[in-house]
Amino acid sequence: MPHMLKSVLTGVLSAEEASQVYSAFDQIGDIVIIKIPDSLASKKLVVADTILANIKTAKAVFAQTSAVKGDYRLRELEFIAGENRTVTEYREHGCRFRVDVARAYFSPRLSTERQRIASLVQGNETVVNMFAGIGTYSIIIAKSVRTCKVYSIDSNPVANDLCVKNALLNKVIDRVIPICMDADEAIKSQLAGSADRVIMPLPERAREFVGAAVLALKEQGIIHYFAHVKAENKQKARKEAGRKGAAEAFASYCHEILETTVVREVGPRIYQIVADVKVKK
Repeated sequence: MPHMLKSVLTGVLSAEEASQVYSAFDQIGDIVIIKIPDSLASKKLVVADTILANIKTAKAVFAQTSAVKGDYRLRELEFIAGENRTVTEYREHGCRFRVDVARAYFSPRLSTERQRIASLVQGNETVVNMFAGIGTYSIIIAKSVRTCKVYSIDSNPVANDLCVKNALLNKVIDRVIPICMDADEAIKSQLAGSADRVIMPLPERAREFVGAAVLALKEQGIIHYFAHVKAENKQKARKEAGRKGAAEAFASYCHEILETTVVREVGPRIYQIVADVKVKK
């Protein structure tokens, strides 16, 4: 449907109007979130009704009216059509998640990366997820590796509460431990020297927390470091991921960059990357 949206709208909008529509949108459970350019503000209901008519699993349409921002990484949403609610159920990799699209950070566009990291976790590992949100990484890992333990940290009480509910929903509450705290404080007070693996899915600010991530590790371990890098294309972004994105961030530590992955393009010539970094303390 994302690739078909413009063609579907051609019947209800002029060709010029249809060309202005963003073809990509997020569908989270039965909620669709779209971006409407200012030039089409008067046609947003038409766009929303067309989406509801053509996506049978969609029950509500919201417009994103701000970038993701703030400590809780939230985006402002405007209800347009369908059922006026922000809570839904999302399914991924055999797991079910309760999501509140307005009150807790969540992106369906990280599905492949969540599965990739889960596939790397070994039996009996202790994992620290520093910016866990509603617990997607944590729960997918715990569902995949039944002998691991995952500390799932987030400072947003709504996200933490949803993480608890999702861990119960997926029957992994015995090995996913939600912690509602600032990640730096949680590691210093509870988790120093405990982790075989640390996940840092906060590309905007992960570099600020590298010290805490290293502190969480045992004598050595793996850190999945997320960052944004500027590059002319995806291939160059992958090179920048290692040379600047991770090497500079871990320059003070004995480290080896095992792998770099370009997750997605998040803006004009701005890419989200993940570097798998092995650190020895």
